[in-house]
Amino acid sequence: MKFKKVIGQIHLFLGSTSGLVVLILGITGSLYAYIDEISELVYADKIKIESRTDTDSDLLSQNMLTAQKALGSDTLIQRITIQNDPEKSIVFRSFKLDNEASGIWYWDQIKFNIWLYMNPYTSDILKIEDQTFEFFNIVFWMHWSLLLKDGVGQPIVGSATLIFIFMLITGLILWWPKNKKASKMSTWFRWKETTKWRRKNYDLHNIVGFYSMFLVVFIALTGLMWAFTWFDSGVQWISNGGKTIKKEKLEVLSNPTSLASLHPLDAAYHYLRRTHPEAKVFYLNIPKDSTGTIGSFVDYADNRKDIFLQFDQYNGELLHAGGGWEEKSNGEKVRAYNYDIHTGAIGGLVGKTIAFFLSLFSASLPVTGFIIWYDREKKKRRLKRIGGTGEAKKIEEDYREGVSGSTSGRAIPNPKPKISRRSVKESSENNGSVLTSNSTKI
Repeated sequence: MKFKKVIGQIHLFLGSTSGLVVLILGITGSLYAYIDEISELVYADKIKIESRTDTDSDLLSQNMLTAQKALGSDTLIQRITIQNDPEKSIVFRSFKLDNEASGIWYWDQIKFNIWLYMNPYTSDILKIEDQTFEFFNIVFWMHWSLLLKDGVGQPIVGSATLIFIFMLITGLILWWPKNKKASKMSTWFRWKETTKWRRKNYDLHNIVGFYSMFLVVFIALTGLMWAFTWFDSGVQWISNGGKTIKKEKLEVLSNPTSLASLHPLDAAYHYLRRTHPEAKVFYLNIPKDSTGTIGSFVDYADNRKDIFLQFDQYNGELLHAGGGWEEKSNGEKVRAYNYDIHTGAIGGLVGKTIAFFLSLFSASLPVTGFIIWYDREKKKRRLKRIGGTGEAKKIEEDYREGVSGSTSGRAIPNPKPKISRRSVKESSENNGSVLTSNSTKI
């Protein structure tokens, strides 16, 4: 068996085992690339507000009391998301998991996931909604774990992604042209008005695949960082020069005996606004117990400026600031950029657009590949039915070598005409003709 034939069989097997998952990941990935831009357009009624200067928007504690009253005592607020934009609403989030719940779907483990949108200037509640089945949340979970629990879906997604990477490598081997003439056909579209759709489909699968392969592999590798702990640890180990760097977790506690005139939540928020005026988003985590702290992640457009701060829940004083860029190991720095690389956000709108098209193309590969396989098998079955076994083998070779998507331009032979006894007899009597060697025996 020829080398390329073996590679072709491997390529087909890999595609059949991972194709459906790759299709789903590609479509959901392309949708998620523009989540920020699309959300602001679709959800403008709960995100966009009118900026005001005649009232104070910094009284976060009062807004939280209003939000908590609306949600009820059984749905405690755990996180506050504040866009550092005077024309954006703030979001109070309440989330609870049931880790012992049965079922395999991601929503089986969620007791509630409530988001409350509020106008910080007026304390008006813009919307309260359960995010469990919100469109982009479904898109995220479908991309993350196929809507399954992490323990079930993540290994499937990770394995399919790993198979997809090997499939791209085998695809490159199959694409590799035999000679200079074949390379011209394999590196650019040479379509004419008479070019059939089969050829166009074949070229879309191969030529676009060649030019985008390395970027697609790179994006797929960043996805593996979340899917497999061993892969994440391996990347960080390599980035750290073959070293495993372990950091001790610093325990920071609030002091119940310390009090302040200003509400601690307001004090913490004022500090964030004053010391990080250029930040993009402030995330504040509400303490879970009497010794917990008000944790705040300050998110910048530039990941190198991100920082985590902890405040005393009783007086709002800063207890600890860490997690800055200078404190991170090389592996942690790579990890910090992983999301932005995966979504293309690292390159701004241009980067997101590139990621969008790469995701769409990845989703198209199983489709165009299936069409190529199905069309080839259909022709092979037809030729075998009429006795053209040699022609069927040639079709398979042509597809594998990339000569054509339409049997190299050769016409498929028609079956030999059936001649009845009656027609032969009448023809012989009337015209005196005899059967030729091409006639069917009777």
